[in-house]
Amino acid sequence: MLKVQNLTFDVLEEGGKKNILGNVSFQVKKGELLIITGPNGSGKSTLAKVLMGIEKATSGHIFLEGEDITDFSIDSRAKAGIGYAFQQPARFKGMTVERLLSLAAGRKLPEKECCDLLSGVGLCAREYLNRQADATLSGGEMKRIEIATVLAGKHKICIFDEPEAGIDLWSFSMLVKRFEEIRQDKEQSIIIISHQERLIEMADRILLLKDGGIDCIGTKDEVMPRLSGVRQTKGCLERHQIHQ
Repeated sequence: MLKVQNLTFDVLEEGGKKNILGNVSFQVKKGELLIITGPNGSGKSTLAKVLMGIEKATSGHIFLEGEDITDFSIDSRAKAGIGYAFQQPARFKGMTVERLLSLAAGRKLPEKECCDLLSGVGLCAREYLNRQADATLSGGEMKRIEIATVLAGKHKICIFDEPEAGIDLWSFSMLVKRFEEIRQDKEQSIIIISHQERLIEMADRILLLKDGGIDCIGTKDEVMPRLSGVRQTKGCLERHQIHQ
């Protein structure tokens, strides 16, 4: 489904080049849930932005169902089937939540469908349909609405950058349920950037980033010891070499 090959991203800083991502390679299969985790500053959000085309890779390639999308714009990647939810959602003054959901879906959504999407992320739906998606909404409210916009569309792969940030436990439980439903359906692949243990436990595979590179990639049994500070297992190393 998604293949990332030797992806590198550099920035200019104080007159010199700083490497943020270095030769990152991995694959995500159809219907797979991949969790990307790692310490702060390891390049997780940058990787997500490069996959979506928000940042342009310095080198390397990104393939979606065999098609090289490395030079695709954000719009072209969205049309190709990539959905994306920011860690810090954008706000849209003058646009109602109902209109935003319809735009994300690519069609006029009936009220019931809008309500189902909002209820699925822990919002009391009818209270939000006619509200503007602007600064009158809290960060947690806007976060859940943006996740609902991604869920409103039909995607081949959805990328969520720390979807648990800023939302209450009840809403988080609703969100976990939606991720589980998508995973069971096996039609869409999911990449979630998270430190949250409950999400990590859901993963088919876990990718651990460190200092801009892949420290380990594999199943929960292979990677969890590494997350706990235990030495990386042989199985995890072998799995990473296969994906390289």
